[in-house]
Amino acid sequence: MQEHPRRFPLGIVVGLSTLVVATGSATAFFTWQQAQKQAPTPVAVEQPQTQDPRTAASVPSVSQNQIKPQAPTTEKTAQVFWLKDSATDMELVPVAIKVKSDDRQEVLLTAAVNNLLNNPPTQDLMTGIPQGTQLRSLKVKADSIYVDLTRPFTAGGGSLSMTGRLAQILYTTTSLNPKAKVFLSVEGKPLTVLGGEGLIVEQPLTRAQFEQDTGTKQE
Repeated sequence: MQEHPRRFPLGIVVGLSTLVVATGSATAFFTWQQAQKQAPTPVAVEQPQTQDPRTAASVPSVSQNQIKPQAPTTEKTAQVFWLKDSATDMELVPVAIKVKSDDRQEVLLTAAVNNLLNNPPTQDLMTGIPQGTQLRSLKVKADSIYVDLTRPFTAGGGSLSMTGRLAQILYTTTSLNPKAKVFLSVEGKPLTVLGGEGLIVEQPLTRAQFEQDTGTKQE
């Protein structure tokens, strides 16, 4: 006996198809809702503002090392030593001058020596330093003073004139520190002999030794 395939009524087939579609749609909707719940909430992130390199290059940076406080400038008193002819010998006469300077000794002494290389302030005072002598440099290191003059300092004059000019330089540069040692040079070379008569210059120069050797008096 031959079996015939079963046939379902059309209405039942359509109904089953609709049920499958509906069931699939509900499953997909449920899955979408779960995904939405688990998805992280987007957070807005503010991007840092970048500076225009052209603007940045136009603004110079100043470090603390570049800012150096300046020492206040005040008026100070310096001494310049001139010569005065007495009845028996040559005397040293100090003359006070006002100098606008900071606290550095080099500035004050440089102004004093430059004043010394000009003409005497009064007619009763004189100088043994030849005209045209200029100060090339002056440096102070601890208790030593280094003075460099131009070549005219060694020109002409007798022994009295040469002794006098050495005394003027020595006493003027040691006016802030009378016990300081002075190293004198001409055109960068240590001065050992002065003038045509060959006055021996022993370095360093000090007031105590100079007074012992020459008997120079200070007024």
